[in-house]
Amino acid sequence: MKSAVENLNPTRVRLTVEVPFEELKDSLDAAYKKINQQVTVKGFRKGKIPARVIDQRFGRGAVLEEAVNDALPKFYERAVNEAEVSVLGQPEVDITELKDGDTLNFTAEVDIRPTIEIPDYSGIEVEVDAVEVTDEDVDKSVEQLRERFASTTPVERAAEDGDVITIDLEAKVDGEVLEDGIANGVSYTIGSGELLDGIDDAVKGLEAGGEATFTSELKGGSAAGREAEVTVKVTQVAKRELPELDDDFAQLASEFDTLEELKADSRGRLENMKKYDQATQAQERVLEKLLELVEVPVPEKLLEDEINTRKHNLEHHQLGQMGLTLDKYLELQGKTAEEFDEETREAAVKGIKTQFVLDELVKVEKLNVNQEELTEHLMRRAASSGMSPDQFAQAVVEQGQVPLLVGEVARGKALAVVVEAATVKDTNGEVVDLDDEEDEVEKTESATETVEAAEGTADQTEAEDKPEA
Repeated sequence: MKSAVENLNPTRVRLTVEVPFEELKDSLDAAYKKINQQVTVKGFRKGKIPARVIDQRFGRGAVLEEAVNDALPKFYERAVNEAEVSVLGQPEVDITELKDGDTLNFTAEVDIRPTIEIPDYSGIEVEVDAVEVTDEDVDKSVEQLRERFASTTPVERAAEDGDVITIDLEAKVDGEVLEDGIANGVSYTIGSGELLDGIDDAVKGLEAGGEATFTSELKGGSAAGREAEVTVKVTQVAKRELPELDDDFAQLASEFDTLEELKADSRGRLENMKKYDQATQAQERVLEKLLELVEVPVPEKLLEDEINTRKHNLEHHQLGQMGLTLDKYLELQGKTAEEFDEETREAAVKGIKTQFVLDELVKVEKLNVNQEELTEHLMRRAASSGMSPDQFAQAVVEQGQVPLLVGEVARGKALAVVVEAATVKDTNGEVVDLDDEEDEVEKTESATETVEAAEGTADQTEAEDKPEA
């Protein structure tokens, strides 16, 4: 076999392949054997029909077609290896010449990974938010904890803001009660905004046994997005009572003996959260700077497929679970279809560039993924898929997806390397040392999450995290 490669553009090549007919012998033998098992000829046992009889009865062309279909993938793979190109997606194959007993010539056009030059990234500088926890932040955190320990006491009076009421609901659209439009015994805190628009005004002033009707747009269910006439009946009004902020509360709500100890712990927790957010912000901004430094041509076919995948996952998984159509989603977002398409395209381009650049960086820096890093990543992906780690690991192995997970972690390690080399300062002008915040495995997984977000895979968790059965 002889092959040649022609670069059509930075992301696409044409392979020209010439195959001597004798190299088709194995595929021809396999074709005769396959046809032998599929047909019957009077006077011959099944599977024992001579080749000349098959040629006479069914045509030599049918044999050649079967043989070529069997041989093409093998010769294509050999041509790809000889050309030393990294192909993306399926090729467009054209048989240019097929002479029985002489030769098989074909061409294959296919997208390839572009050649990328990784520049010196040690000079990258980014600014992130400073880690500052105010007394107001601490008070708000303690108040949220206090809310969790609130008690309720039924009262015989009209409902007010902050009361917890028990209600029955009935929703009608076009005068018909919806099958999923009835709910009884629902607990609702007035002013929380957790139910329908307009419900607060409807229930305030009602006592137990009171009833009101209002119009609201349904947020979910079979009639999501439609206007409904909602009847609400209050069956109980209860007053929320918050515990006193004192040492007794600290002992009730935590392992601490005093309120001051509880506040100190809350401050420490908030600082750790802000440090984590700061590290994530640094990773995101360093990645953006890196992408600005690298010229990355994007294959059009790959981009088209990525855009379609993102739209499909959004429309049929994420929005579908919320009972929303794409049109309704765009209306709620205040976007036109054109704006949505442009944003999706930009996000897809960024995702592809991120993967190409970090994959190249993995090779340049000769990065490897160890078992501990892979296990940590697998456990997080298992949790997001709703499967146990053992179930997820088994599914990944059975479907041959281990290399995909290894690639995800490797890209995270590549980003971590760039972040480590970058200069990170906070808004106060202070240099931020991110090395002390996490151990190496945690740092790798944190960076991997940032990469997933940039690639867009984080938004597709519902649709893609669970391996296919």
